[in-house]
Amino acid sequence: MARITRKELKTDKFALEVEHTVTFFEEHGREILRYGGIGLAVIALGAGLYIYRQHQQAARSDALGRAIQVAETPVGPAAQGGANSFATQQVRDEAATRVFTDLIKKYSGSSEAEIAQYYLGSIQADEWKWSDAEKTFLEVADHGNEQYASLAKLSLGPVYIAEGKIDQGQKLLEDLAAHPTVFVSKEEAQIALARALIPVKPAEARKILDGLRTTPGTASQVALQLYSQLPPQ
Repeated sequence: MARITRKELKTDKFALEVEHTVTFFEEHGREILRYGGIGLAVIALGAGLYIYRQHQQAARSDALGRAIQVAETPVGPAAQGGANSFATQQVRDEAATRVFTDLIKKYSGSSEAEIAQYYLGSIQADEWKWSDAEKTFLEVADHGNEQYASLAKLSLGPVYIAEGKIDQGQKLLEDLAAHPTVFVSKEEAQIALARALIPVKPAEARKILDGLRTTPGTASQVALQLYSQLPPQ
């Protein structure tokens, strides 16, 4: 299942907040001076709320970063230099599931919780827990913002197909390809669909790959690699 990096998930709201603050003072400077003490109280309250929001966001980001670090910790003997590792994949998945679940409960409704749900769904799918993965991805797909929802759909489609809900998964990925986002391009959705259809609808998978072979960029390379998984005609 596709995953996203912390760099791709990082958002910088500081500049936007400062811009809004500057605009407010430019537009309302006269009123602030006129009402004196009231203005100072509003400024103090606004500054306090801003600092609180920044602190909360930093706490959520740190929690997400620690959870992702657990999920990406190596499995097997510790690497040179004293790096941590988990004895088995199962032990790592259990630890990652705990930290992501705790984050989702603690910061419910936040972007960090949506990202944590996406990672949790990926772990469940990797473990072939299709029903759990479907539920988790569907939560993000239905309630997350457009970007995170598109990532959830990219993984939810193959889960549907793996469960035998072939038409449902195919329709979802076709719709995603028709409505690409910043996080999921048309070609990525088509590749995910072709890969998922190879075992169940190889003829349709071949048709999708035929259309991707001449696409500029990495999509054509992936399409050629997937051709090797198609059964002979």
